[in-house]
Amino acid sequence: MRIEIKARKVAVSDDLRKRIEKRFEKIAKQVSPLAELEVLLSEDRNPRVADKQIAEVTLRLKGTTLRAREASANMVTAINEASEDLARQVKRVKAKRSHRRDAARVAPDAAAI
Repeated sequence: MRIEIKARKVAVSDDLRKRIEKRFEKIAKQVSPLAELEVLLSEDRNPRVADKQIAEVTLRLKGTTLRAREASANMVTAINEASEDLARQVKRVKAKRSHRRDAARVAPDAAAI
């Protein structure tokens, strides 16, 4: 899986970059190596907003695009929450595809009877 990290109004340190790659390893094992993951980090500079650090994650799979957006006071927390949300979405999509594949196998057998 290819990971692209972009930032708006935020500096991305090497430590943060490594954390992002480590956090999304679990998702990388579940999807195709051709999948593209885009992580957009930004900061909301409005003083009235408590959750200023924003992490937006887009995963492009074959035929599907999954998105997660989380805001938090800490950038690492926002990234962790977004990765958990994306992992849940990937799990759901994989289950949906496997159920369809299983249903397609069962249908021709039932028709033969």
